[in-house]
Amino acid sequence: MSYALDFGTTNTVIARWNPLSQQAETVTLGNLSQTLTPGTALMPSVIYVENAAQNQVIVGQPVLDRGLDKSARFFQNFKRGVGAPIQGFLPELDGVPLSFERLGEWFLGEILRRLEEQEGQKLEQLILTVPVDSFETYRLWLSQICQDWAGEVYLLDEPTAAALGYGRPDANLVLVLDIGGGTADFSLVRLNSSKSAPTRGFLLKGWGQKTTAKANPQTQVIAKAGTALGGSDIDYWLQNYFCQTLNLQPSTWILRLAERLKIALSSQETATEVYFDDQALETYEFSLTRPQLEDILVKNGWFERLEGLLNQVRQQALGQGIAFEQIDAVLLVGGASQTPSFQTWAGQYFTPAQICGDHPLSAVAQGALQILQGRRVQDYLYHSYGVRYWNRRKNCHSWHPIINAGQTYPMTQPVELTLGASLPNQPSIELIIGELGAGAGAAEVYWDNGRLLTRSLAAEETQVYPLNDRPGARQIAQLDPPGAPGSDRVKVRFWVDEKRYLRLSVEDLLQQKLLLREQVVAQLS
Repeated sequence: MSYALDFGTTNTVIARWNPLSQQAETVTLGNLSQTLTPGTALMPSVIYVENAAQNQVIVGQPVLDRGLDKSARFFQNFKRGVGAPIQGFLPELDGVPLSFERLGEWFLGEILRRLEEQEGQKLEQLILTVPVDSFETYRLWLSQICQDWAGEVYLLDEPTAAALGYGRPDANLVLVLDIGGGTADFSLVRLNSSKSAPTRGFLLKGWGQKTTAKANPQTQVIAKAGTALGGSDIDYWLQNYFCQTLNLQPSTWILRLAERLKIALSSQETATEVYFDDQALETYEFSLTRPQLEDILVKNGWFERLEGLLNQVRQQALGQGIAFEQIDAVLLVGGASQTPSFQTWAGQYFTPAQICGDHPLSAVAQGALQILQGRRVQDYLYHSYGVRYWNRRKNCHSWHPIINAGQTYPMTQPVELTLGASLPNQPSIELIIGELGAGAGAAEVYWDNGRLLTRSLAAEETQVYPLNDRPGARQIAQLDPPGAPGSDRVKVRFWVDEKRYLRLSVEDLLQQKLLLREQVVAQLS
């Protein structure tokens, strides 16, 4: 069987391909999931650590049903911290130091184990959906964990998958506005492209199918933009609002009530929640109106950041001769896209006839499975890759791009870099490689009082994720005999493969010997 996994900051969705009906369907994973509507099963992306030393955890809906979210062993929003240089720390439990990567591995491992147990068979193929702005470290971490459970693992951008999952035969050029719990991703997608030789893209075929390019439908990603911004940020802003107005300290229960109020305001003008604190023996009433919520969103720059993403997509599209007036449908995806404030914002730019919000929660996972039908997807790199060097003019380290954003993948020709020794008898050559953020509209995740939040980066700041800046990983060549200044010694070839992994090969020019072959740069320790 073939499955798709949409691992979200707030909720996780699993879908499978039914070979009998030839349709994608959402999987309800026992008591871990909650079924909101027919065909939509959500699993809360939360975890409770029973025993860290023995890898015993509880995940999904049972954590909330049993009230375990009030414990110091409860964790949520951990997806945001995976692969990110977070300043802060997680506690040590049962003598085991925790990390966001460890929590994520426990969570995913448990749901994949339960999935395999429920389905009664091995997972043959697994498609993983990832945010547009996700970095190499996150993508590689996710795929490596899931490769322990599935025979074949592939990655696909979340909004591209959503465009395929909405099932709009009347629409060809679609704009996906995906606002999830932790990320905002906007993508302009042509569902059936007639281009035979796109200027940028990659090929993702249905597995085991002998088809030709002419026989298969082709989907083209025209423009995209993403940032770390989502519904969980709104929850934190609401928590801060109530803590300030009611003179309370931030806590898990206030955060839960804030989320409930936000959801309630999607269907009513005013929402109220009452909470009894059995420790302080106090009763608190939390009330919120839609105008108050919108005011909080404005003060925290919510709409300003969304407009920045939309403008990025518009400018990319115009660069290819495509105007927003040509869009057939605007597809709303993610829980936060269902809020009236977001829909009102989208209504400023698009007509009611264009906007569609029928499948906001299941479209990503179900759409990812459409590539099993021979669907080909053309995409491009959202980030650049560069090498670090010492900038003498600024007296600091800077980054020199070697592969630019917008590059096709898999690359047909590698990028070459020739290096020499800088010191006499130099025993080795080291190179620090980084993934460079998209710039405008970018955000970083940071730690504040035990919480993972996001903030916008200034226009001149570039978010950089070093891929190999750790002991034992910086060295790309051991020189034998040692190197000497004044001559080229090694040639490094970089390219990106079909799974969007950056790889390198290293050749010793003096010895005419290959030192590294097709090494994945972002191998995680």
